[in-house]
Amino acid sequence: MNLAEQLVEQLVNVGVRRIYGIVGDSLNPIVDAVRKTGGSAQGGIDWIHVRHEEAAAFAAAADAQLTGELAVCAGSCGPGNLHLINGLYDANRSGAPVLAIASHIPSNQIGQDFFQATHPEKLFDECSVYSEMIMSADQSPRVVKAAISHALGRGGVAVVTLPGDIAGLDATKPTPVFTRPMAGVLAPSAEAVQAVAEAVNESKRIAVFAGAGLEGAHDELVRFADLVGAPVGHSLRGKEWVQYDNPFDVGMTGLLGYGAAAAGMEDADLLLLLGTDFPYDQFLPEGTRTVQVDRRPEVIGRRMTVDLPVQSDILPFLQALLPLVEKKKDTSFLKKTLKKHERLMTKSVGAYTRNAEKLIPIHPEYAASILDELAADDAIFTADTGMCNVWTARYITPNGRRRLIGSMLHGSMANAMPHAIGAQAAYPGRQVISVSGDGGLSMLLGDLTTPVTYNLPVKVMVFNNSTLGMVKLEMLVDQLPDFGVDVPDTHYANIAAAMGMKSERVTDPKDLRRAIGEFLSHDGPALLEVMTDPNALSLPPEITPEQVFGFATAMSKVVLNGGAGEAVAMAKSNLRNIPRW
Repeated sequence: MNLAEQLVEQLVNVGVRRIYGIVGDSLNPIVDAVRKTGGSAQGGIDWIHVRHEEAAAFAAAADAQLTGELAVCAGSCGPGNLHLINGLYDANRSGAPVLAIASHIPSNQIGQDFFQATHPEKLFDECSVYSEMIMSADQSPRVVKAAISHALGRGGVAVVTLPGDIAGLDATKPTPVFTRPMAGVLAPSAEAVQAVAEAVNESKRIAVFAGAGLEGAHDELVRFADLVGAPVGHSLRGKEWVQYDNPFDVGMTGLLGYGAAAAGMEDADLLLLLGTDFPYDQFLPEGTRTVQVDRRPEVIGRRMTVDLPVQSDILPFLQALLPLVEKKKDTSFLKKTLKKHERLMTKSVGAYTRNAEKLIPIHPEYAASILDELAADDAIFTADTGMCNVWTARYITPNGRRRLIGSMLHGSMANAMPHAIGAQAAYPGRQVISVSGDGGLSMLLGDLTTPVTYNLPVKVMVFNNSTLGMVKLEMLVDQLPDFGVDVPDTHYANIAAAMGMKSERVTDPKDLRRAIGEFLSHDGPALLEVMTDPNALSLPPEITPEQVFGFATAMSKVVLNGGAGEAVAMAKSNLRNIPRW
């Protein structure tokens, strides 16, 4: 057994069944070792050949997030493994247990400015929880075991750098056995729980803002909100764990937000931040008495002043807190916030989808609402960063079984389609839908051939507005006329058809329901291109005077520069959706 075969044996033993990557030169010993396993059907590992290593890392990230198990990607020396970096940043920030194999130039050429020379042991430091280079046969199995332990134990990326010639050395040590530790629970101190209970019982208007750290504590959250009459807002990553079966849900805050979450936080006299490190401090109410609960003490208080910091997992915290909380008789704050939430959802978010079946170009919100209606109850959605995040946040309904994956912390373009590849490879029997923007899809367009190659029934729904919609909105709010955001119309349905996918382009909203139904029911990979209104902008739930001024200033510049037609078109597309009350 050589070191490459020993490394692959270690991966098989820990349950890895897929490696995403591109074969080549220094990586060939690893690839050959994978070949010898016979594939997953024989209890070995499948090689998923992608067309770009960035797609490999994104696919592994989604695979790991959905399964909770170790996922693996690989890149050859120099440019090959450099292409992994963006997807690995996404995986690491998302807490996905991913092992990246970065093959390296021949060991005797390191330091000699050899062809394709880089320093992967340095390059991957910032996007990993572990990064080491193997330089001897004795060292190899211990480094690989440590990498597996770090990725699974800490939740993040581990990188093993392996020169091609070292990979071919004979193994000198027995293959170590890795046993994954049983997960522990981080409970709060009794003093912390008592202090929070006293604060809750003293307060009249309590609000909750929860994130992805709430996973597994949904029912306890709802019981707490019911006891104290608290409206519950959530981050985008918290949506799938917080919103479903929750009569106290009031939506999201931030530029992607919707509903009354912002108002609920602003008007509360006590705010509980549960399992969230929401980064946009301009949307957090500085000056409100605040409790923050998180298992990571380093994130507590870094976004706003926190009066009661608690290190704990959310489930044991709520379980300890609930018996100490007194039921509130006055629920007027909750009722007021829920009423505002309903008004916002009906008159703002809902306005985008009412009477939209005749609007051409198609309103993207209308398309998203039909997708939500027709998608499977256990569908996995992957969303591109930008406007597709807005449409999925506002119109895809979680139910405790659906999943939503995106580059929500790293904010990369082009993530949705490769994320969908990893999701479908992990769950071949579930419906996986990539909600892609034309900008994101075009960046890694070549990997549309990957689901065709492996007959993965990925569904790619492209919202094609021939512009970078979120960037346009950012420019307008910052008093800048939009520039450089528009691209010529590209017929992605034709491209997908040429690659072997079932595809269709829809321009008339009357065809949407039929087209989405056929698209979702197709037995195989499919792409549906929906031609959407480039001037349909996302309006946040709370619009500040500064944003209005910035938008008005930018529109004035557009008109003065001869773009009056664009300004009028944008007004027609969006004025009907501005809340009216």
